[in-house]
Amino acid sequence: MRSLYAKFVITTVVIMVFSSIVAFFLSNLYYQQSLKPQNDEKTTLLAVELANYIETHPELELHEYLQHSALLGYHIMVFNRELQSTTFQDPFRDTSIEDATIQKVLDGTIYHGILQFPHQTFVTGFFANELKNSIGVPLQYQGETYALFVRTNIKLLFNEMHFLFATILLLMIILSILLVLLCTKLIVKPITKLTEATTSIAKGQYDIKLDIRRLDELGRLSQSFMQMSKQLSQVDEKRKEFIANISHDFQSPLSNIKGYVTLIEKEHPINQKYINTIHHEITRLSTMTNQLLQLTTLDQQDLPLKAKLFSVSKQIKQLLQHYEWQIQQKNLMLSYSLPEVQIYADAGFLYAVWDNLLSNAIKYTNEFGSIDIELIEQPDTVTITFEDNGIGISEHDQQQIFDRFYRADSSRTRTIEGIGLGLSIVKSVLTLHNGTIHFTSKPGVGTTVTVTVPKTIK
Repeated sequence: MRSLYAKFVITTVVIMVFSSIVAFFLSNLYYQQSLKPQNDEKTTLLAVELANYIETHPELELHEYLQHSALLGYHIMVFNRELQSTTFQDPFRDTSIEDATIQKVLDGTIYHGILQFPHQTFVTGFFANELKNSIGVPLQYQGETYALFVRTNIKLLFNEMHFLFATILLLMIILSILLVLLCTKLIVKPITKLTEATTSIAKGQYDIKLDIRRLDELGRLSQSFMQMSKQLSQVDEKRKEFIANISHDFQSPLSNIKGYVTLIEKEHPINQKYINTIHHEITRLSTMTNQLLQLTTLDQQDLPLKAKLFSVSKQIKQLLQHYEWQIQQKNLMLSYSLPEVQIYADAGFLYAVWDNLLSNAIKYTNEFGSIDIELIEQPDTVTITFEDNGIGISEHDQQQIFDRFYRADSSRTRTIEGIGLGLSIVKSVLTLHNGTIHFTSKPGVGTTVTVTVPKTIK
């Protein structure tokens, strides 16, 4: 079946037909097991009461009384000892019945024709206006014995019929809903897998598997999706390879330039301002290539983490000593709470996280501002918070701060050095450690960054 449209149509038709058939069979079973015995019992009680009333009132004119009773909504037929019959009001459609059956009723046995009516696939007990489908009771009248056969007119069975039809309709609805839920789940399942595959690709995970054996539109879509995923994977690998190669190749000429500038500075009197500018630009290029190399390394899905037990509080304190000169230069007020906490993780990668977050706090906090660092230990995780009262980040920029090379488009941030890779590195490292990062920021008020990492990586 090649068309998804055809699948929907055929599935709907099959559900409707199947639900109708199953509901009818179940209703028929309910009729045979419940309604039929009830109907037999009620009609038997009616026939016995009718016969008893006649027997206790022998002064009644039998023919007139039975004719009047038939007018109330009953099919009545009476046999005498010679098996001669008399029908009152509406006749039975089929009056065939075995003589032995009539004789048993004349002999005093009650005939349960409704209960004994043949079990057929269709609910015919309500509609079969046949003598076999009636109740026969013996009747004594003025010294004569008669066989009285009674059946309720179909018009008086409307309540039971309505209940039966309501049961059929309810069963059809319930079965249809259940089958629709089941079939819809089966049909939607490949769409769900496609959605999951899309999410995986958005995260840079291209190793996905889809069912491409289907012959409908979803099968063709899955096949196209797999081809696209393969091509994206190849492009991503080439991109990573290019970045790694170009970053590596940049390092050697940068080192040579820096060395020769140092020699020129020693041997020839050159304007120190120019020399400082060259040194500054070399440092920027070197930082950029190092960050690109680091990102390329983090992009490797099978990257092994060099986990070890280390003190995260000690690591952050060492970092603070490294930035002490910059903090003093901007007259920043630094406060911190770093109780002794040890975790089992990759110390080198997490150092890059604290380094990027602290350097951002210093860069984006105005002179005489404040920075507060707090470490909180939980049973299974540690939470580190970096809070500053710097320039802040707008809501629009917060949605893209983890994008590579993204920098907030404002005059204040453009004057601050950086290439927009630091937070991408932070996000990648925390993903590898199953950690999380949360930003709370408001322009002109400050930024609070909360990082949570497991105490033991798995």
